[in-house]
Amino acid sequence: MPSEKVLDAKKAQVAELIEILKGATTGVLVDYRGLTVEEDTKLRNNLREAGVKYFVVKNTLLRLAANQTGLEDLDSILHGPTALAVSEDAVAPAKVLADFAKDNNKLELKSGFMDGKVLSMDELTQLAKTPSKEVLIAKIMGSLNSPISGLARLLNTIVEGGEEIADLIAKKAADAAPAEAPVAEEAAAEEKAEEAVVEEAPAAEAEETAEAPAEEAPAAE
Repeated sequence: MPSEKVLDAKKAQVAELIEILKGATTGVLVDYRGLTVEEDTKLRNNLREAGVKYFVVKNTLLRLAANQTGLEDLDSILHGPTALAVSEDAVAPAKVLADFAKDNNKLELKSGFMDGKVLSMDELTQLAKTPSKEVLIAKIMGSLNSPISGLARLLNTIVEGGEEIADLIAKKAADAAPAEAPVAEEAAAEEKAEEAVVEEAPAAEAEETAEAPAEEAPAAE
């Protein structure tokens, strides 16, 4: 029968695991069986660089901790060697482990969880394909920088050319004016043509009246 000291040590380990599971945004469980010391060292370095905590854990202790944090569904995979990778970064654990497993088929992804919910293998695979936080931030910053860059170029043009913003607006208006002039002239010409037609109409009617033959008066009886 385990001594009281051993039981206290196990309770402390379970309590620590509970805190780890609660504090992690994402966790991934793997079977590391078969990895060489060199491969294991490389994997740990990759995870450390991504800010992921990685450690081997006993299934019995992890099962107790999982049952107290709403992750009971992990129970079915808690057999064989198990290592746990956790992080506040939602993508990093799954991405680093999945990328490593592509070239090291000895590493097997067993399961994972996110925000207190156990993930299916399909969900875990999709999570591993999600761009990292750094990539997403770079894309967002790139989209934000586009209008800023345009504004910077405009301001630089004003400074180097010695032009005021009002002058630039006036220049744009002047450039647009020639394009509108022909339309205005064409409209005026059409209006004059219509007036000419209206003025000629009475004259035409007068001519028709003058040319019409006079009716003969009836013969006297």
